[in-house]
Amino acid sequence: MIVEQIRDAVREGGLLGGDDVPTRPVVAMVSGGRDSICLLDVTVALGGERSVTALHVNYGLRGAESDADERHCAALCERLGVELAVVRASREEDEGGNLQAWARDVRYGAAIGLAERLDEQAEKLGEPADGSEPARTLVAAGHTASDQVETILYRLAASPGRRALLGMRGREGRLVRPLLGITREQTGEYCEARGLQWREDASNDSGAYARGRVRHGLGAALRAVHPAAEANVLRTAALLREETELLDGLVADTLQGERSITVERLEELPRALGRLVVISLAEDAAGTYVPQAGDRVAEILELGRRGAVGSGGRLDLHVGGNVSARIEDGVLSMARLPPR
Repeated sequence: MIVEQIRDAVREGGLLGGDDVPTRPVVAMVSGGRDSICLLDVTVALGGERSVTALHVNYGLRGAESDADERHCAALCERLGVELAVVRASREEDEGGNLQAWARDVRYGAAIGLAERLDEQAEKLGEPADGSEPARTLVAAGHTASDQVETILYRLAASPGRRALLGMRGREGRLVRPLLGITREQTGEYCEARGLQWREDASNDSGAYARGRVRHGLGAALRAVHPAAEANVLRTAALLREETELLDGLVADTLQGERSITVERLEELPRALGRLVVISLAEDAAGTYVPQAGDRVAEILELGRRGAVGSGGRLDLHVGGNVSARIEDGVLSMARLPPR
């Protein structure tokens, strides 16, 4: 029952193809954990083994355990008839920065690179027989509904703004997350029903990482408050994503395709809309989220009143995210600053 339930849910989601969506080639990222193994098996079931390439990254961070993970993934792919690509990465012990962020960058970089190479190979083989353009290879990640809740809780604690509550998108360019409607418990049930063993990574539960503290601290506390707490968080995020589409359209209408706005016009806008406009301009310049820019609207308006409007001069204000708000001849625009 659980096997068909999850396969039907993923098929109906359409991210990997379905009744009305043609199947596309997929690079499935496989760590050896229950979620990624469930993802790989479902992907093969829906599209066939020839359409799937698995990718495993061995970071070498856990010694023999890391090598055992790699061997486990290799055995699974052999059983499923799927080609496996393995990337071995290393990190200097004294290298600064966030370890998990580094691993994520390595993983996604390798997956995107593999997908692009597969597309190049497909182009060399020529166009499909029906004359249509070859479909770009997707990259599938095994993020679940449980991961979504943890992501929302973490972002809510670590960053301001409405976007923190939106969670991960089901699709971002090549990247798809077909299991976002499936819980971690359900992927475990799926693997057990299919006779698929998985590997446990103790670091996922470690209190040394923020994700582990959210999972076992905040997550457990929410469930203690109400048994449907996680489902309610997910429902709230879904509603906010729908409302965000409406708000983004309102911001787009206000800017009318421009990457700037007069300070005079900004001051006329309702405060909430003005904040969204400033955030949109900042994020367009940065190419990433800059929610803190919305807190600088009052300062931007004050700068305009103090002489930038109509003076022919230029005033700059750092608004976060390596972005500077620039007021010149009464017009506000945003410019990306070089990294520090």
